[in-house]
Amino acid sequence: MSVERVNAVVLLSGGLDSSTALAWSVKKMGWQCHTVAFDYGQRNRIELEASARISQSFAVQDHRVIKVDLRAIGHSALTSSEPVPKDVAGDTGIPSTYVPARNLIFLSLAAGLAEAVSATRLVIGANVVDYSGYPDCRQAFLDAFVSTALLGTKAGSEGGELQIAAPLIQLGKSAIIELGLSLGLDYGLTRSCYDPFPNGMPCGHCDSCFYRRQGFEQLGKKDPLNYPS
Repeated sequence: MSVERVNAVVLLSGGLDSSTALAWSVKKMGWQCHTVAFDYGQRNRIELEASARISQSFAVQDHRVIKVDLRAIGHSALTSSEPVPKDVAGDTGIPSTYVPARNLIFLSLAAGLAEAVSATRLVIGANVVDYSGYPDCRQAFLDAFVSTALLGTKAGSEGGELQIAAPLIQLGKSAIIELGLSLGLDYGLTRSCYDPFPNGMPCGHCDSCFYRRQGFEQLGKKDPLNYPS
């Protein structure tokens, strides 16, 4: 008896979490994956190169980059000249690296792609444990988005299926890394830093670097990326 293969669109930034979500989709779930990265005017553009490398490493045949200029909206340290906060991970409040409506916009575009390629799953590496407090990473937001997408698409109006898989949402960073390693993910291909040096070396001091380094340290493993001494 044949089993119908699930078709999925994976939001792949090139960072640690989204890459682990792709590894989970391909290796654990056996889904046919289309990956999508977003060129949104981010200062950490090196992640776009990483997303292509990671897609190739998992033999993804359909990797796309969608350009959307969020610098036109601004109001984020990732899409402006505003300094990226350093050495403040864990402070209360939503940090200046929050990009207004980023996941709302990205998921909307990914839902459009899903409709175009007949995918029934959107996969996102959202996480609410070791993260920076972004409101668009919460399960309630993801659930509400699915309801809206089903109302606002042809596929949804015709009774089509759409689900969001967020396999990492309740995992700490060390658990995420452990999962990725068990699935054969090479974290040396990933890039996480919000404010990398021109040569691509991570700064080692932004929130993203902090949580990444902490995750590897908790596992007693060395991050394959080099950090400034």
